[in-house]
Amino acid sequence: MKELAVRLLASYLVGSIMGGLVIGWRRGVDIRALGSGNAGATNALRTQGRGFALGVVAIDIAKGWVATRIIPGVPLGLPVPDSLVHNWLPSACGAAAMLGHVYPLWFGFRGGKAVATLIGVLLGLAPILLAGFLATWVVVVCITGFVSLASVLAACSLPLELVVLHMTWITPYVALAWFAALLILYTHRGNLRRIVRRREPRARRLWLLGARPASFKESR
Repeated sequence: MKELAVRLLASYLVGSIMGGLVIGWRRGVDIRALGSGNAGATNALRTQGRGFALGVVAIDIAKGWVATRIIPGVPLGLPVPDSLVHNWLPSACGAAAMLGHVYPLWFGFRGGKAVATLIGVLLGLAPILLAGFLATWVVVVCITGFVSLASVLAACSLPLELVVLHMTWITPYVALAWFAALLILYTHRGNLRRIVRRREPRARRLWLLGARPASFKESR
């Protein structure tokens, strides 16, 4: 159990490295004081531009991949965990990295919404799940124009994907899928409220359904 605790802590600390805040620090800006106040890639894109946002996404995805592919296998010189703990390590480390992203130790526990980090986690664990996640995201954002809604529904599709792919026997994946769905639903609760109130901005360049209704007014 000591090895499990060490690896979970390491994953959480890696997850606490916020791409938006690290790059912003080098530029002398804090994106949490701009736009929506979120430290994630969407707010980075809206306030700092495409290059900045791509850097944020790359760092945040890398965190999830490192947590699931690297940290579980790093030799620590501790007693080898039993098979049950060993099987749960990658998924547990991925969940810890996501928590680190949402509540980063290095930045006063004010982080992002964990979508990019989840992409890295899926890339490290099971890329086939990432394919379904991204497909759901693209379809929803193109139909509705809401990046936040697309992120929530893509995360919530993960448990269903496990059923479709007959992977429900992999218990750590099932637990991670439900954890990710609930966490991202929670981190986007404000966005969902704004959608209901018709105050959430749309991604106009991705929205394929044309002009907005005349009665709809976006709040920026």
